[in-house]
Amino acid sequence: MNSKSVRYLPLVVTVGQVVIFPYYIIWLKQVSLTFTLFAWFFATFSFSAAWGYRIYQTKKNKEQSYVFIIYAGMGIVYVLIGLIKNSYEYLPYIVLPLQVTLGLLQGYFRAWHSEQDTYHLHAVHHYLIVGFMMIGFSFTRIISPVVFIAIFGLLLCLCGFWDFIRRGKLSEPKKV
Repeated sequence: MNSKSVRYLPLVVTVGQVVIFPYYIIWLKQVSLTFTLFAWFFATFSFSAAWGYRIYQTKKNKEQSYVFIIYAGMGIVYVLIGLIKNSYEYLPYIVLPLQVTLGLLQGYFRAWHSEQDTYHLHAVHHYLIVGFMMIGFSFTRIISPVVFIAIFGLLLCLCGFWDFIRRGKLSEPKKV
């Protein structure tokens, strides 16, 4: 491993996604208006994640994954969610493409991450870190779920930018 930060970027993204997910669910439930619409939105996310996973699995050149775009893409979606106000009557129409995009990117990331050499080590660390973070968050007063979602989005954008710089722009990526 050339850089510890590069080695742990996928772990930061994975842990962050799991920690932010309860806040994301709260936000999605708030904007869905009905439980049926919430279920449809969640189904859309799941199907899109399966599609993203499949896209990566059928990719011919897996060495050239440009995962920094995936980090930045997920970050942008989370930042957009943080910027959306719940007062729009057309909000469900905005949420649907966000669900598809986020699901697709997360599925792609999961497929990429599972093929990395450090994946099994990350799986163990993932459970430990998430447990400690959720205990810590239990002592945090929640102002609004979108605050945490937007902060995580910015963190993902920074991860994408860091990975982009580290790889030397669009040069051949190195396997982590």
